[in-house]
Amino acid sequence: MSKKIRVIVADDEALVRAALVKMVNSRPDMEVVGEAASGPQAVRCAQTQRCEVVLMDVRMPGGDGIAATGQLRALAVPPQVLVLTTFDLDDYVFAALEAGAAGFLLKDTDPERLFHAIRAVAVGEGILAPTVTRRLIERTRERAEAAWSNVAVARLELLTAREVEVLDVLAQGMSNDGIAKALFLSEGTVKTHVSRILAKLGLENRVQAALVFRDSRR
Repeated sequence: MSKKIRVIVADDEALVRAALVKMVNSRPDMEVVGEAASGPQAVRCAQTQRCEVVLMDVRMPGGDGIAATGQLRALAVPPQVLVLTTFDLDDYVFAALEAGAAGFLLKDTDPERLFHAIRAVAVGEGILAPTVTRRLIERTRERAEAAWSNVAVARLELLTAREVEVLDVLAQGMSNDGIAKALFLSEGTVKTHVSRILAKLGLENRVQAALVFRDSRR
């Protein structure tokens, strides 16, 4: 059997946390290696328990998931953070994405989609709940629209023509496999291009790259 995806579950509600732990452990390719009831606990857990993914609640009385997301992404070997929230228009969710979260889903997400999301973020792909993707993009655009557009255009000048093509398709929500098929490239070549794009733009993940590209096309 291939190596399991190691997961930390952070949620202040014990029943919700227990349900998530049970769901994740039901998959043969995943295992929960730690639990936390607050953001600070999640960070401490990740410092002692190596993991690939942290399932992070946003609102937790003992310390929210926003600051914790930034701290997790600053670790020497940072896990990917997948935010789970109850509210699809929660301002905290946008802040969490800006802090480096790989994406977010609603807590009523179908279990199979949750499993897919865990696998996706574990390999560096971004995941957004379908019902909130458009709202997220529109909300981001509203924030200093003209200034962000100019900045985004300038940042894209750092990329080669081929990298811009890859970013264009990535911004449409395609996986590495989909990008490869659309541009007639190997999946390995696409992964290399995506890594270089993130490095050149100074970004944490694909979601942020997609937002920069969309900002540049306003």
